[in-house]
Amino acid sequence: MFSELAFPIFEESIRDYHKFDNVDQPINNPYPKDDIKHLLYLKNWIDTVQWHFEDIIRDPQIDPVAALTLKRRIDASNQERTDMVEYIDSYFLQKHKDVQVKAGAKINSESPAWAIDRLSILSLKIYHMNEEATRAEATQDHRDKCQAKLDVLLEQKKDLTTAIDDLLNDIANGDKYMKVYKQMKMYNDEELNPVLYQNKK
Repeated sequence: MFSELAFPIFEESIRDYHKFDNVDQPINNPYPKDDIKHLLYLKNWIDTVQWHFEDIIRDPQIDPVAALTLKRRIDASNQERTDMVEYIDSYFLQKHKDVQVKAGAKINSESPAWAIDRLSILSLKIYHMNEEATRAEATQDHRDKCQAKLDVLLEQKKDLTTAIDDLLNDIANGDKYMKVYKQMKMYNDEELNPVLYQNKK
């Protein structure tokens, strides 16, 4: 099952990041570039760095100039995240290109890679909620509340991994088909964002 491959790689990426816990730490992807594991590790590394960007920018004492710089980095990270989703979907398109789609086959509301994106984010929620549920200096009430939330996240993991694997099986069997709609973000495009193209005049 694909989720059984992906989730441990996400966990590996998160552990590797927290050896340094620094948003500027360069990635050291252990998998070859022609392996889907490479994309999964890279995808989660981007998500993990962005998770910590989002923590930093919520510091009420952050310098406004530093916050603006960080906001630009978050925007760039979001673009990378979307790019990685498209790369992963391209992998599935190539893998299943010869599947004979059955009459009456349906398309899913989200592509496999966008579901995997949610699984990557969920792996981060589980990691950090477990940290809070076991944080020694926190109150017992805090730990108990976080453990209850962790239990829900783990149930969500079970449901989401099942849904991902079911979707991929349906695509492989021709019961569902997939399309990839390339991103059409407008706010970073100098030809589409009015603020940007008006400033070019």
